[in-house]
Amino acid sequence: MKKLFLLLTAVLMAVICALAQTQNISGTVVSALDGEPLPGATVMPVGGGQGTATDIDGKFTLTLPANVHKVVVSYVGMVSQTVPVKNGMTVQLSEHENSLDEVMVVAYGTAKKSAYTGSASVIKADEIEGRMVTDAVSALSGTMAGVQVTQSNGQPGSSPTVRIRGIGTIFGSATPLYVVDGMPFDGDIATINTMDIESMTVLKDAAAAALYGARGANGVILITTKRGKVGEAKITLDARWGSNTRQIKGYDVIKDPKMYYETAYGALRNGYKTNGYDDYNSSLMANAALNDAFGRQYNIWNVPAGQLLIGLNGKLNPNATLGRVTPNGNYITPDDWYDETFIHGLRQEYNLSVTGGTDRFNFYGSVGYLSDEGIIKGSGYQRLSSRIGAEYQAKKWLKLGTSISYNYVNSQSPSGQEAGESISSGNAFAMIDNMAPIYPIYLRDSKGNIMYDANLGHPIYDYGDGKYALGTYRNYMAGGNPTSGFIYDKQESLMDVLDAKWYATITPIENLNVTGTIGYFLDNTRHHTVHNRFYGSTAQLGGAAQQQQNRLRGLNIQAIANYRKTFADIHHTSYMVGYESYEQNVESLFGFGYNLYNPNSWAVNNTLNDDRRQTGGGSTGYATRGIFGRVNYDYDSKYFAEVSYRRDASSKFAPDHRWGNFFSFSLGWDAAKELFLQDVTWIDLLKVKASYGQQGNDNLGLAYTPYYVDIYSIEGTDAWADGNLAQKGNPDITWETSNAWNAGVDFSFFQDRIAGSFDYFLRQTSDMLYNKPVAPTNGYSSIPMNVGSIRNSGIEIELTGRPIVTRNLTWEINFNGTWLKNRIIKLHPDVKGEIISGLRILREGQSVYNYYLPEYAGVDPETGAALYWALDDNGVEYKTDNYDIAYDTDRKMTGNTMPTFYGGFGTSLQAYGFDVSVQFGFQLGGKMYDYGYASLMHSGKTQALGKNWHVDALEQWTPANRNTDIPQLNSQNTYDFGDKESDFFLVSSNYLSLNNITLGYTLPSKWTKKLFLETVRIYGAADNVAIWTRRKGLDPRTSMLSMSNGAYSLMRNISGGIRVVF
Repeated sequence: MKKLFLLLTAVLMAVICALAQTQNISGTVVSALDGEPLPGATVMPVGGGQGTATDIDGKFTLTLPANVHKVVVSYVGMVSQTVPVKNGMTVQLSEHENSLDEVMVVAYGTAKKSAYTGSASVIKADEIEGRMVTDAVSALSGTMAGVQVTQSNGQPGSSPTVRIRGIGTIFGSATPLYVVDGMPFDGDIATINTMDIESMTVLKDAAAAALYGARGANGVILITTKRGKVGEAKITLDARWGSNTRQIKGYDVIKDPKMYYETAYGALRNGYKTNGYDDYNSSLMANAALNDAFGRQYNIWNVPAGQLLIGLNGKLNPNATLGRVTPNGNYITPDDWYDETFIHGLRQEYNLSVTGGTDRFNFYGSVGYLSDEGIIKGSGYQRLSSRIGAEYQAKKWLKLGTSISYNYVNSQSPSGQEAGESISSGNAFAMIDNMAPIYPIYLRDSKGNIMYDANLGHPIYDYGDGKYALGTYRNYMAGGNPTSGFIYDKQESLMDVLDAKWYATITPIENLNVTGTIGYFLDNTRHHTVHNRFYGSTAQLGGAAQQQQNRLRGLNIQAIANYRKTFADIHHTSYMVGYESYEQNVESLFGFGYNLYNPNSWAVNNTLNDDRRQTGGGSTGYATRGIFGRVNYDYDSKYFAEVSYRRDASSKFAPDHRWGNFFSFSLGWDAAKELFLQDVTWIDLLKVKASYGQQGNDNLGLAYTPYYVDIYSIEGTDAWADGNLAQKGNPDITWETSNAWNAGVDFSFFQDRIAGSFDYFLRQTSDMLYNKPVAPTNGYSSIPMNVGSIRNSGIEIELTGRPIVTRNLTWEINFNGTWLKNRIIKLHPDVKGEIISGLRILREGQSVYNYYLPEYAGVDPETGAALYWALDDNGVEYKTDNYDIAYDTDRKMTGNTMPTFYGGFGTSLQAYGFDVSVQFGFQLGGKMYDYGYASLMHSGKTQALGKNWHVDALEQWTPANRNTDIPQLNSQNTYDFGDKESDFFLVSSNYLSLNNITLGYTLPSKWTKKLFLETVRIYGAADNVAIWTRRKGLDPRTSMLSMSNGAYSLMRNISGGIRVVF
């Protein structure tokens, strides 16, 4: 009993001592903007202990250990503060961090935005996450000055083309360098989960990008992924579901079978009249020709005996009925190919992440799944992604870290859906535009029922080649039915992508950090293709299978030392030196064969082992070495200077020409810090900056490397044959060099209510890489060399305004624009000042974007023939209907067709938990050649019947309609109007696009905290919403030069989702 009493006494004394070592505090947390209380703000002790949250009036009470002297006060959407402990304290939190204090990711480091002297733009995680895009780069469209995004293929998972400040090369690669977490990224940007990205920084001038040397001449896009943050662990779950549809429906074509027959009849009748027949006989002969004009047995009308299908007035017989049974018992009636081919694809995405950390260790991990179905069957993109990142302060002088991501991708991409494949019978996008509205898509029995394959259970499609509907033969695209191919054929690409880096940072002395990093990238992609053995062009071959494997490996090693030193509190300096080694290796294997055993297997050993089976493979490598350094100086946060240098070597060039020296220097002056402006309190920042630098490009885009040696392909069966020269080498070829100037002003007024920048830039590229064509008698057709120079110049503007900023209401407006000019300064002496390649001309003193075309002169008012300008023997212009003469004598430069002004604008509003944002993009002043439209403006020649017309063709010349620029449709025309290139088919590439609309609601914290949740947001978003262009069906976002209706159309997505933070 005595022992128990003593024990209780000891416990009581311990409790009394503990109570004596605590302190009670109270306080209020309010908004610094309007003094309103902030309910739900978090108050956490620094050094240990239990935290609390403020009540509805922003008040809190807290019991703290006696040794705790500071607390951290935080609130969603506001800047956290660490403040000393004081009873009755009032803490004011700012609405958001001033943008001038933001730290941005730059080349091999970070920089404070207000001190940065280069030209760069940043897009942050919240802007990226609001977009329903598969790849983050698509989110750049219309969001920052100097950046153009084109998307030539809307296939899910396809990545866009990005151009930064125009085209700095004519023949070499103009693709920017992508850098992920400090390491060059070799893979497909779509494999990176957008929800893992913290920010993207686009480096635009030499001061920003020169440190990347060999690969930075076309600009650099820095992608920074999310990492762990100090604080309590957070779990974020985001789920979204939506629908994909075709955004642009296609050209405005004839959709009525009756109208198409009448138009075709008119073209045939005009042809017979051209041959000397009178109206009556021309009408009779045109009617007779209609029976087989669109193919054997493809007349879809029944007409009472003794009556004409088309009357002398050119109109369809009102007694004609649609639908006809062929002699072989198949019912022929037109189908709506558009509705039968295009579908609504389901898009669903799920992401889960965990992040947290202490002052010594932080962690970020995520998993995600994306399924993005396309707008045609058999098209889609599935991505399973994972990422883990950790950083550990092992010792005061040693920090260790790693970032590893693994992504698995299954991309289903039906073949033949590219812009360059518009004449393929397997291209659905071109074929559906071009197919006259008179053909069936399905095979039907005599009663009109769609026939099905008894074994496979799918519909039987009409290929128009007579194999399935006996006795028939389609005049247009016989043997083609892409919709069937989407059902019976299969094409997929399976990708395993590993991107990893490991690093260690040593701090041997104060302010000196030495970091060693190893980056490893591996993309193992397998392509599988099966062309079915039942239907279509491969049926007669027993089907076909193709198997291919590509392996890309990249190894990057970096060693970087950073040192900072401040003198007399106003002289701030930093120094960086580094070494980088990069190696890339690509291996490939392929095999294909015919006559499938298993109709569903893509394996090559599933094909007949005959002389048609082929296999092959190859390997190529590339390496660079670089040493680099940078010095920064900052005088009292007022004057800034930076010098950088890099010496690079590329394995693509001979040892004597391998090394290149690249550099930059820049200056900045913040006038707002001067005494003469110290009383002008509304100026936050007024920084004048200028830079000059030199960068290199070693990428000509040839099939093989290096470029300085002759490369042979070796073949043989029983013995090696003499090698065939695959690529001619040039030992004198060297770096393409870009010299870049930039001058501008960054500004911020009225406490960041108005902010932005103006920049003038000029980039001149010399020693351009060029694969020069030569006479085949040399034994080779081209040789790589350095030729000439090109110049890009322009003005950029970025503006952000925040007219309203309160605790409950924020309204922001943004605008960016770029004026761009392009000019060829010099070409190789051998070409005598110009290079003519097809319809394009490259001429000194002119833009790179310049067509060389016959000039359309309108319609002959007497005959309805198309006229073109030509030159006679005396050099005098005249009009002629002979296209060949016009082409040979009087082609003209069209002038610059590149858009001269492009950009974007948008607005966002947050009010009482609701948020809405809208973003637009635009371009002005350009032209493009509309091949899709041209193909629909054919003259109605006999071999083209069955191909559709654009409705503009209905405005053709007639004796009663002479005031038109559309020539007469005539089956006997010498030239087909749509096939003959002229400036008539140049069209404005101006557009205004509504890129994104986002609407969301964040539940009040007082609700979510009752559910033990930090944040709940419900949202909806629409991407690629609408576009306004010169012509229906035209999408200038797909190309800088021309438009084809064969490209996989861009998709509109409408989605809804929920985001929960635990």
